[in-house]
Amino acid sequence: MSEIHLPAAAEPVDPIGLKALGIAAALLLIVTAPFLASEYWINAIIVPFLILSLAGLGLNLLTGYAGQLSLGAGAFMMVGAYATFSLQLRVPELPLPLALVVAGLIAGAVGLAFGIPSTRIKGFYLIVSTLAAQFFFEWLFLKFPWFYNGNSSATIALSRGLSIFGLDANNPHGRYYLTLGIVALLTLLSFNVIRGQTGRNWMAIRDMDTAAAVIGVPVFRAKLQAFAVSSFILGIAGALWAFAYLGSASVQSFGLTRSYQILFIIIIGGLGTIRGAYLGAAFVSLLPLALDWLFQHLFSGHVDAGLLQNIQKAIFGLLIIWFLIKEPEGLARLLGLRRTQGARRRLFPS
Repeated sequence: MSEIHLPAAAEPVDPIGLKALGIAAALLLIVTAPFLASEYWINAIIVPFLILSLAGLGLNLLTGYAGQLSLGAGAFMMVGAYATFSLQLRVPELPLPLALVVAGLIAGAVGLAFGIPSTRIKGFYLIVSTLAAQFFFEWLFLKFPWFYNGNSSATIALSRGLSIFGLDANNPHGRYYLTLGIVALLTLLSFNVIRGQTGRNWMAIRDMDTAAAVIGVPVFRAKLQAFAVSSFILGIAGALWAFAYLGSASVQSFGLTRSYQILFIIIIGGLGTIRGAYLGAAFVSLLPLALDWLFQHLFSGHVDAGLLQNIQKAIFGLLIIWFLIKEPEGLARLLGLRRTQGARRRLFPS
């Protein structure tokens, strides 16, 4: 009687090992990115992407996790940038990393002050109160020359450039590693905050602040904490935007358009998720490049720059409407659903 040979069972895949390998590969790519990309990509794409991700993360903590609507992201970024400039100008012995932390604390204090109305009002009225911060600081930093050291162009720039404990960070690689280090550190801090009691309090307030108060959540303190932490991160992002990306900045660099851009990032990327800030920032950074490449190839370069910019704005508007209606949790949710459906198809083939 002949023996029946059954096919050998496939060895099970170790998901933990694959995840660790993927993380290691991602870290290697991040560290070596400056040596693989051109200076244009570092200066014009990667560095602003990291800074916008950080700004989106700061706003997402406030709006996505704590449920407090805000249109003042640009104002808090502005405070961080001008505070860093003043500290470096008037306290030159202060190291840049410490100046960034102090500037973030100043922005956090400002956010705390403008967050006080959130204890009484919500929704549209809260948006209006944060919008007041935007207009107030635009007026303040233009009205008094002390803030920009009397510069005839009303711009700010670090006279010594970017230097960290004597190390030069004025070249593309230095700016990249400076930005990457700060973004990674603040992202880790945000993860720890979200996974702790503070993050749980924020999410309880977001879902229903009345019920949160009933179960013992300190609603007043938690809302102010959300504004302070969010503004702290936004302030540091503003300083990086001014000095690590633009080199010099003015009030217009942090106008209402910037606040809308940060809001679009978290709506498209996904409210209430850390990775949503990165996905939204990647989308906002790469979409203009993709549209420019597409129109250049379709119309052989005969496209007016103003028309292309208006098309980009129209596409952003349509996408925001689509995400709000079809997928309010943004790209993070959309990609998560596809990954989950793919895993189900592998487990249960049709």
